[in-house]
Amino acid sequence: MLKNDEDPSLELSKESFKNSDITFSTNKEDLIDAHFHIICVPTDIDDHKVPILNPLISASKNIGEVIKKGDFVVYESTVYPGCTEDDCIPVIEKHSGLTRKTDFSYGYSPERIVPGDKVKTLSQIKKIISACDKESLKIVSQVYSKIIEAGIYETSSIKIAEAAKVIENTQRDINISLMNELAIIFDKMDLDTNEVIDAAGSKWNFHKYRPGLVGGHCIGVDPYYLIHKAKQLGHEPQVIAAGRKVNDFIPHFIGKKIVTTLLKHGKNPSNCKVLVMGVTYKEGTADIRNSKVPQLIKELEEYSIEVDVTDPRANEKDLLADFNITLTKELSNDYNAIVIATAHEEYKNLNFDFFKSHSRDQIFVFDVKGVLKEKTFEHYWKL
Repeated sequence: MLKNDEDPSLELSKESFKNSDITFSTNKEDLIDAHFHIICVPTDIDDHKVPILNPLISASKNIGEVIKKGDFVVYESTVYPGCTEDDCIPVIEKHSGLTRKTDFSYGYSPERIVPGDKVKTLSQIKKIISACDKESLKIVSQVYSKIIEAGIYETSSIKIAEAAKVIENTQRDINISLMNELAIIFDKMDLDTNEVIDAAGSKWNFHKYRPGLVGGHCIGVDPYYLIHKAKQLGHEPQVIAAGRKVNDFIPHFIGKKIVTTLLKHGKNPSNCKVLVMGVTYKEGTADIRNSKVPQLIKELEEYSIEVDVTDPRANEKDLLADFNITLTKELSNDYNAIVIATAHEEYKNLNFDFFKSHSRDQIFVFDVKGVLKEKTFEHYWKL
């Protein structure tokens, strides 16, 4: 796709590829001519919430087979403190026969992209950098300074840079988990969580995080890297683990809310049909990695509810391969409930007529992120 000027993430237009001096290749031999290698592979977790380092190790092996004396290697993947120097660099040494610091230099500069943000793009986000020694740090800083307009932040060690990145997402995860727990409590009180947050936010030092489904390849994953390392060191994290537990519970909470609402109004779930709008993990992106919407869909299907799924950005082949979900091409007019699970821009201006035309009788709208401007429905709920 990249060779055809197509960005799989839909972040860049075809125009962005024009006049760019880039060679897209899967041929390892093409790396031999490079002197500055940047590794940006995914870091995921397995079913037991244990870090999966296979892509990092594989990439390190590939670099180890082509690296030359005097070359640089910089890692950008989110990891636990110590991973770069303890797990990755030894692989390069093993496959290259070279010695770190003496024959090649290395560093760590965490990726900080905000998917879907068209303002705070790569060049507009301050870049944290680190390296194996002061001389190498200067070179790494010079390279990144060529494209980063927001500035460079140098750390004293690679572990500091690794830790800084992993706590960025851990902090967001914990803050959102608090809002999610409050949403559960306020739902029982029949209070509008977002109104409560707005009221509290009238004070300058209140941080207005919002409740929601927490998925993706960063916030829903990175805290487990810190938890994993902490356990190795003999500490059982309490707050971080509790935040993850709350956020992982939210798909179940929303699913149960939908089912109980239908039951309350005399509808048998096994005879119901629900439309779920949006399946990517975040609005404005095509990324489905670790999306929690499929989990919500599964919750509904466990009650024998028929579920249709639509999304203007998600890749149908990826959805089918990763989650066995097929996108609905033609929406019907007999849904018992409509769920807006992802806050895509395309959904913000949907009006009463849209929901009425696709509803069987009464209109039940579950607006997970509270994105709709018009909310004059018979039954409207938001997290």
